[in-house]
Parts: sequence; C-alpha cells; structure tokens
Amino acid sequence: MLMGSRFEFVASHVDKNVVDSAILKGIDEVRRLEKMISSWDTSSQTSQVNEMAGIRPVKVDKELFELVRRSLKISKLTDGVFDISYASMDKIWKFDGSMTTFPDSNLVAQSVSKISYENILLNEKDQTIFLKNEGMKIGFGAIGKGFAANKAKNIMQQLGIQNGMVNAGGDLLAWGTNQNNIPWTIKIGDPDKKVSHIAEISIDNQAVVTSGNYEKFVIFDDVKYSHIIHPKTGLPVKGIKSVTIFCPDAELADALATSVFIMGVQSGLALIEQLHLIDVIIIDDNNEWYSSSGINLKQ
Repeated sequence: MLMGSRFEFVASHVDKNVVDSAILKGIDEVRRLEKMISSWDTSSQTSQVNEMAGIRPVKVDKELFELVRRSLKISKLTDGVFDISYASMDKIWKFDGSMTTFPDSNLVAQSVSKISYENILLNEKDQTIFLKNEGMKIGFGAIGKGFAANKAKNIMQQLGIQNGMVNAGGDLLAWGTNQNNIPWTIKIGDPDKKVSHIAEISIDNQAVVTSGNYEKFVIFDDVKYSHIIHPKTGLPVKGIKSVTIFCPDAELADALATSVFIMGVQSGLALIEQLHLIDVIIIDDNNEWYSSSGINLKQ
C-alpha cells in the first residue's frame, strides 16, 4: 500500500538479485515521493504550501516545483477542467462511507470559489510556490500516482530492468516485454463487474490509466455520485462510467483520464485527437463505447 493505493511492481532479469534490488528501490522511490506530495502529511512540502496559502510563498524542491508547473500546463490545455487546486473540496465530499447526506450547497459554493489554477503562482528564480488566496489547497490525487509510476520506472531501468511494469493503483506503466518475450497484455475492467474485464489490448512502452465511477462513490436517494468532481461546479460528474487513456507517459495519462471524464464524450474525444501518440476509450452511462481514431473497437 503506497499513496493510499495498492501498488504492484514487476521486473524481469536473468539475475534475481537485480530484480529484488530494483523492486525495492522502486518502492523506496514511491515512498519518498509520497512524503513530498502528500497533502495529508502535515510535514510534507505540499502541506506547507497549503498552510501558507494567502500568506507567503514557500520554497520547494525542484521536483515538486516542476510537477506543479506541468500540472498548470495541463490546466491550460483543458481550460481548467484539470486543476490541482480542487483540493479545497476535500472537506466537502467524502467517499469513505462517512457521508450520509448531500453536502450543503453554500459550502460547495465557498469551496469552488477557492479553486483556480490561475491563482497558483510560481517563482522560478526563487523556486517557490504561492497560493494567492487564503483557504486554497493543492492536491495531486489526479496526477500523483502517474508521477510516481514514471519515477519508479526510471529507477528500475537505471538498475538494469529493461522489461517491467509498475501498476500504481490502476495507473499502469509497462515497458519492454513480458517473461514470454511478447508485448504486455492489459485487461480493461468492466465498469459494472469488478471481477471481469471487457477488453484486452497489447501495449508497448505505454501507460494505461482508467478513471471510473465504480470505485469510489456515494448514493443519495438512489442516485450514484462519483468521486470525480468538476472543479467549476464542485459537484460529481455524470454521464460517463469509465475513461481509459493510452499514453507513453503515466503522469500525463493520469491527468488526461480525469480531464476527459469531466469534459464528457465529445469534448474529451476532440481533445485527445489533437494530442500525439495518445488514445482513449470511453464508456458512457448507457454502456455505449467511443474511442479515438488510433483504436479499432471492432478488433
């Protein structure tokens, strides 16, 4: 268990010692990153940035600074649909079984007013992050696991693992081939049945990330509300069951899966079609399938 999710590390090498060392180093790397980006760890740099919101900039490590910079680029690309300052909603919606009623609309509105990636100010010279308004928070729930998967892969490759996989709680990144010297085959889960899958796809040096409404949700008056919140309304997104992104970069795939889920079928497809080497499969609430041009659903 890392970053609140189940991680899986796979490595192939003729020397078992190399395998063991690479996997342990991969685990250590994710733990190191978790301490840096966790908004629940009060000693993390992310928590320090949140604590100083509206007060002063906070100097951070280069890794965190660059992660925030990349996040802001994705925010601009998606017209604010992806926004790491959505974390100000963390006290409103809870998907741990503790919610019994729909949240107060005034509290939702107050939290939404604090969400704006444009108010995350970076100072490259001083390497600081400043949240302009009091009460703002940043969080990496929609990009952090992909970020960690990339970093773990890099560590494992540096240690000699040319064939491996990191599954960061469903954010899967595979490189090389499996033990039978054939491409990795990835199963895409059935949104309606946790134990079954609806497709198998072979991938080569790619990340596969799925965002769905079936893992974390609450039900009020027989209506299901997913854990994916629209940053501009503060309300759970409806209309889509799952979005699966195929991309060479796990971090970007992580962010795009959430973004497309929020944007909806047509806008999401239009975005992906503009991006190089990236594809998507979308399943809506009516179990209709949609995909970008790089994927043949008939196959």
